[in-house]
Order: sequence, then C-alpha cells, then structure tokens
Amino acid sequence: MLNQIVIVGRLVNDLEVNRTEEGKRVGTITLAVPRNFKNSEGVYDTDFINCIVWDNMADNTADYCKKGDIIGVKGRIQSRDNKLELVAEKVTFLSSRNHETNSRKEQDREDR
Repeated sequence: MLNQIVIVGRLVNDLEVNRTEEGKRVGTITLAVPRNFKNSEGVYDTDFINCIVWDNMADNTADYCKKGDIIGVKGRIQSRDNKLELVAEKVTFLSSRNHETNSRKEQDREDR
C-alpha cells in the first residue's frame, strides 16, 4: 500500500520557517479545504488540514505563497500526538489573491 494524498485548498496562514535542533528548516501551513457536498443546513463545510513543509520547500513556500493563496500539496499522512497531518513532498502554487487583486487594479487603470 502507498500512503499518498493530494489536496488543494486556500492558505489560512503565512508560513513561518523555523529550525529544528538539528538545524533543519521546517514550517506548518494550514489549508482550508472545502468539502464537495453540502451539510444538512445546505452549507459547504470546510476542513482545516495541517501540512508540514521541510527545507527548501519550506523556504520557497514562505517566499512565494501567502495567506489566502490557493495551493496544492502532495504528500503523506502521518499521525503525531494523536493528530493527523500531511507531510508535504511537493507544494504547487496555483493562484494568488494578491495577483488577482493587482490584475484587477491594472485592468481598472487601463479602462479609464
């Protein structure tokens, strides 16, 4: 069996990169992942998934992805301290709210 998962969601927080005692760079991001069905009240629930990001991937994610951006994470599920978390093997930058906002501002300027 293979322990592998891919999720796509919106970043709940900016990534802060820390160092372990051994000097490895690590950070935790939380993704808001909407469910694809409505609950009994007719609303889509959202799951909040913690993802652990290591070394260069942590640095790149911190540099290029900000709160509100949509990213994809491929990795494996692990259990630690009675919690499930996703250990990232790949992070894919999909869209940025800031980029969309800036594009709209530029379009507004061009329309004037």
